[in-house]
Amino acid sequence: MDFSKNYFENVYDLVRKVPKGKVVTYGEIARALGNPRMARQVGWALHVNPKPLVIPCHRVVNRFGELSHAFAFGGKNRQAELLREEGVVVLDGKVDLKKYHFEF
Repeated sequence: MDFSKNYFENVYDLVRKVPKGKVVTYGEIARALGNPRMARQVGWALHVNPKPLVIPCHRVVNRFGELSHAFAFGGKNRQAELLREEGVVVLDGKVDLKKYHFEF
């Protein structure tokens, strides 16, 4: 982690490392950045993602594998569409973390 950058930029750097077809949780990103209690701030950073086509925020889900109910870029179903395009199976707004999880 580069402490000279702001927190949001560090979030974006980590999210860029998640490969196509894989997902991570908000909490995992917060833990990787040194503060597991900042999962909500990770969510906010992704909500204001300045480059949604470059920073793949659709690959971030909650701790239960659930997709965002208010995906910021294209509406509620867009996150599921983007994940499905990468081969991730989405059932009832949820992904199987055991199958699609990526570890930093």
